[in-house]
Amino acid sequence: ITGLVKITTGEVSVLGHDVINDYKNSRKKIGLAPQEFNFDHFFNLKEMLCFQAGYFGINPSQAKNRAEIMLKQFGLDSKANATPRQLSGGMKRRLQIAKALVHDPPIVILDEPTAGVDLELRHMLWDYLNKINSEGKTILLTTHYIDEAEYLCKKIAIIDNGQIIKEGNTSDLIQTTGENSIQIKLKNWSQSNI
Repeated sequence: ITGLVKITTGEVSVLGHDVINDYKNSRKKIGLAPQEFNFDHFFNLKEMLCFQAGYFGINPSQAKNRAEIMLKQFGLDSKANATPRQLSGGMKRRLQIAKALVHDPPIVILDEPTAGVDLELRHMLWDYLNKINSEGKTILLTTHYIDEAEYLCKKIAIIDNGQIIKEGNTSDLIQTTGENSIQIKLKNWSQSNI
């Protein structure tokens, strides 16, 4: 839906905009924060967010305003004139999400948004994502953290080798598949190894 992979069959539309025939409008509706950082290291954070907003048709004065809002929201305002190379890993993760949100899209796709971040930042991001979701944004989230999925998601799909193996409402899935114990099986283990 973001245009990163060529469609081979079928059709995709985003809020009524075909991703092939109306790609400009469909792309404006989505904010994407991939797992891998994709920063232009020649610009400082504020410039980068302004350019990112401009890619989506935001005029320069609005882009500057949105950049300042995102920098403040993610605790990066004191680093506005720094380049991405001067940021810690957690700050880079926040910047990645700020880039996805700077044009205020109705749909946000986040790939492992809290991978490698500390607990405090993780919970700050969770709270913010819950807030913008309650305000009407649709968030598609990929995560390996079951507690993150449980906290943030209303619906969950579990994917294995590219196939959905289980899906449903979060609370229903927890009740039907959740267990309170873990079984560990070891190969070549005997009591004499104790």
